[in-house]
Amino acid sequence: MTEQKYLKWYNKAGYASGEMAGNTVYSLLTAFVMFYLTDTVGLNMGIVGTLIFVSKLIDALTDIAFGRMLDKTNTRFGKARPWMLWAYIGNAVMLVCCFAIPEGLGEFSKYAYFFIAYTMLNAVFFTAHNISYSSLTSLLTKNANERVQLGSYRFFCAFLTKIIVQYITVDAVAALGGGARGWRVLAIIYAVVGLAINTISVFSVKELREEAPKTEEKSTLSFAQSLGVAFKNKYFTVLCIIYLLIYLDNGFTAMGIYFAKYIIGNESVYGDISVAFNLPIMITLLVAPIITKKLRGAYKINIIGYVIAIVGRICLAVAAYKGSVLWLLVFTAVGAVGIAPLKATNNALVSACAEYTYKKTGHKLDGIMFSCASFGIKIGGALGAVCGWLLNAAGYVENAPVQSAATVTMLNVLYLWAPIGLCVVMLALLFFLRVERANEKLESK
Repeated sequence: MTEQKYLKWYNKAGYASGEMAGNTVYSLLTAFVMFYLTDTVGLNMGIVGTLIFVSKLIDALTDIAFGRMLDKTNTRFGKARPWMLWAYIGNAVMLVCCFAIPEGLGEFSKYAYFFIAYTMLNAVFFTAHNISYSSLTSLLTKNANERVQLGSYRFFCAFLTKIIVQYITVDAVAALGGGARGWRVLAIIYAVVGLAINTISVFSVKELREEAPKTEEKSTLSFAQSLGVAFKNKYFTVLCIIYLLIYLDNGFTAMGIYFAKYIIGNESVYGDISVAFNLPIMITLLVAPIITKKLRGAYKINIIGYVIAIVGRICLAVAAYKGSVLWLLVFTAVGAVGIAPLKATNNALVSACAEYTYKKTGHKLDGIMFSCASFGIKIGGALGAVCGWLLNAAGYVENAPVQSAATVTMLNVLYLWAPIGLCVVMLALLFFLRVERANEKLESK
């Protein structure tokens, strides 16, 4: 039997380009906003970490609320595309605000200005854009292989954008005049480019017609009931925890710019680390759909991947202590290959969880489920902000020629050893994530 296909190549490319728009914002924020605030604006790392933590908690709450709004949206342009289009305008404006803190403000006002801009960006505009964009995986196709392809192409573009942003940003800021002016001008450039790409992405895809609910009763679940139904799905609960850990790991990865500047002794090396991390992921994402199809789902490829990631990250830590930048880059690449399959399949796994819930209960909860997954992302991001507290507690001093021994130790723990522990926990959780097999069993009944 020939499986039905819903998407042309240009639909897939157009969908994937939406991740380039999103990551123009996200990569700049996660990799550089704390560095900008501490080493350019001169704010205290501990206070900045606290503000990011609180902002992420607010952000997590708005995710769940927006997922409910998305499930209730119904326009002639679809559920998700209108939100994706208009929310990005706010993303662009707030991105510039985060990297354009007025120099004439007092110290308290600078903290307040950043907190408001950062929270508006994350909790309002990026939430609306990212959840609506992510939910398109379910809304554009019912074909499981196409969903994996969308995830792979999406994250290929994500990591391509990360490479570009993380590789060129430090030098670009210097070329644009350095200091506060350099960051401000570069943020404006990124905002305009992202806005253009996002608009192209929105108009390159078309959502499928929404299925009618099985019964009238099941179409009127309350918000609390929707959450209850979603988390009765054990696979979805595990997947939300996995999302949280993935983005907690991003908090550790964001310490890379500090590791390059204060441990390696050259902040420009961060661009090389970024390439070594992101390029292997991009290559792996291209072949992941083929391997996933041959292995009949995401389960085996993700297990194998995290075994590779653990080995790679252990060797990375050894290379760092030996002082070898070359081998540090090599094992950064090995670890990246290991985590890549989950990047390719995580959206498809959320869709599979939503499908499992629909088959078991008759409730179609794509928006809620993608928002809950995003909730995990934001809580993980909030916990990642704890890195700022820990570095501050260890005695970090911005732009110090030499950091204290305690600070150096803390950087090694955050950047080298904590990610190894996370990979071990992730591997254990992935053994329980057999939602695709569960769906096959339900289909065969």
